[in-house]
Amino acid sequence: MLLLMTAGALAGHGQGNLSIPLVLLTSVTACLAADSLWFWLGRRWGSKVIRLICSLTSNPQRSRERAGRMFERWGLRLLLGAKFIPLLDGVAPPLAGAQGATVRDFLSYDLVGSLIWSAAYVLLGFLFSSQVDRVNSLFDRFGMALLVLVGVPLLLWTSWRLLRIVRVIRHLRLRQISPAMLQRKLDDGEKIGVVDLLRYDAIDQEVAGVPGAVRTDPDRLRRAQRVVVPKGVSMVLYCSSKNELTCARVAVAMKKLGVSDVWILEGGLNAWVLEGRPTTTQFSTIEELAERLGVVVQPPRPRRSYKNFFGNGIE
Repeated sequence: MLLLMTAGALAGHGQGNLSIPLVLLTSVTACLAADSLWFWLGRRWGSKVIRLICSLTSNPQRSRERAGRMFERWGLRLLLGAKFIPLLDGVAPPLAGAQGATVRDFLSYDLVGSLIWSAAYVLLGFLFSSQVDRVNSLFDRFGMALLVLVGVPLLLWTSWRLLRIVRVIRHLRLRQISPAMLQRKLDDGEKIGVVDLLRYDAIDQEVAGVPGAVRTDPDRLRRAQRVVVPKGVSMVLYCSSKNELTCARVAVAMKKLGVSDVWILEGGLNAWVLEGRPTTTQFSTIEELAERLGVVVQPPRPRRSYKNFFGNGIE
């Protein structure tokens, strides 16, 4: 968006041999190329691509459900304004491919949508082109000061976040349990609460899981007010992803709530199944887990928030 506004401003000043038609042609061509690739990926791999994109949100299942409802209601017309909505612009092209839209219809709607989106920001830059010289002058005078005031804190914050991520990854690598060890502990009757987070990873069909596990929404644990795990009780998390990304997020959230004895099933459910271990579609509930092991999950307080398209709260 910033690039388009800058190009529009330069075109308005007659700089860089730029013209409005050339900028629009370049932008629309790039949009069509990228969206066509995602359209093909959606047609080729369907829900797997949609799941990958929605996994970037805090609530993947709700994101997929809302995207599906929006496409069912608006069809390819969704492409006309999708680029103005964060994340919807990424999921709309593969969703169109997964829903079986024809190439001609997809390109027609995507062409118009790309042109509307590009023209909006190019026009915005063009209208404010008279301010370009003033902005350049300010940057010449105060550029270094702005770099120090903004760049240094941002660099320190980014470094701190990366350091925390590295520490979490190292910690989680040390807190993995193999499928063989988990089954041995379950067979021996040890106090272990197994939590299945697969519901929000694979929702296209009913997927069997580890016997005795509780299948629940990861957000229920990540956003819980309080999680009480009695001493002597271990918690084991698993999901479908090989890198245990969903489990890692939940494990970190539980650690912040004071639950330290949390383990992640190495290789997730896929490793459990590949080793030929028993599975079931009959899962326990949070209430049964509380009765059996004394584990209590207090739900988050309801809060008023603006819900964007993908269900992520913005207070």
